[in-house]
Amino acid sequence: MRPRNDADIDQTDIQFATADRYILAGTLFSTRPGRPVNNGPLVLISSATGAPRGFYSAFARELVARGSRAALIYDYRGLPDSPPPFGFKGRISMRDWAHFDMPAAMLRLDEEAPGHPMVGVGQSFGGQALGICGMPERFERYCMIACLSGYWRNTDTPWQNLVMMHMVGLPVTAVLGRTARWMGLGEPFPATVFRDWARWCFHPEYFFDDPKVGARAGYATVRAPILSVGMTDDPWGTPRAIEALMKHYVNADITDRWLSPENAGGQPIGHLGFFRSRFRDTLWPGIVDWILGDRP
Repeated sequence: MRPRNDADIDQTDIQFATADRYILAGTLFSTRPGRPVNNGPLVLISSATGAPRGFYSAFARELVARGSRAALIYDYRGLPDSPPPFGFKGRISMRDWAHFDMPAAMLRLDEEAPGHPMVGVGQSFGGQALGICGMPERFERYCMIACLSGYWRNTDTPWQNLVMMHMVGLPVTAVLGRTARWMGLGEPFPATVFRDWARWCFHPEYFFDDPKVGARAGYATVRAPILSVGMTDDPWGTPRAIEALMKHYVNADITDRWLSPENAGGQPIGHLGFFRSRFRDTLWPGIVDWILGDRP
């Protein structure tokens, strides 16, 4: 294992444009100028719904400290650091996060070392997006953390989720124009995105029967190896919810791995907890090895 040395890591906030001219915020991690350049893969980290890019900073730094050439985290359109410019308000769809934002981030990361091997890490929606980003062949492998189909009946808290999304979330976002922090969904994001998400979560096939998404055909184009990591205490990412998503990656070699609080020194992990820095020495090592290609 390569020893960590945070002093050698450069962290730079950047902006970049999508194909439809939306400006996104990102943060790039690499070795500092004057230090030896790492030869490990470029790593793109794609967020869960409502999770700000800063949530993944510690993990990105760890990847570079362990040998990644560069790692990029970014905010999807509509999040506070990537606000809608004039002309976009009211027109942001959740599918845009995959159709436009993820490919733009891939292209920006590729500028750091054109043609260099690139791998991906996605949490929740960040794994769903792989199959509909339009260019999955750029990834040599992809690690999915708590990535699932959001159909409400596949979760361990179905009625709670149904009430939150349809009886609370839809009316609240209709009034406010976006989600509210007290809803427990992370950073506020547009009501139009929430409506997409709620509609998909109410359908047994999630977004796979939405013709505007193109998921069935898109998922079949993914051929990179996938590591699917689930948490045994995740009420959303149940085995049935994860399987309902992963079954559509019909041409990918998929490895399943489950982590439990016992693997984390007795601490709960849940749906979002994996990326918290307190798990650097317990949950991260084997996953980082797979991402960087140090171990099958």
